[in-house]
Amino acid sequence: MALSKGQLKNRIVSEMQNQGANPGGEHSWVNRMAEAIANAVVDEIQQNAEVEVTAGSSAGTYGVE
Repeated sequence: MALSKGQLKNRIVSEMQNQGANPGGEHSWVNRMAEAIANAVVDEIQQNAEVEVTAGSSAGTYGVE
């Protein structure tokens, strides 16, 4: 499953609402804060992602004789 900034933002907003935040108020920062957090998290994960191969080969020939 690919990382999605938009889906993460929506999840953060939902969690904040569960904690009592109101994203619809005139001076609410909920949506902007959720978007900033989602962008930072996804960017950090994508920039620092490492793949560890524990078996097989990068050529996709694991188990082929």
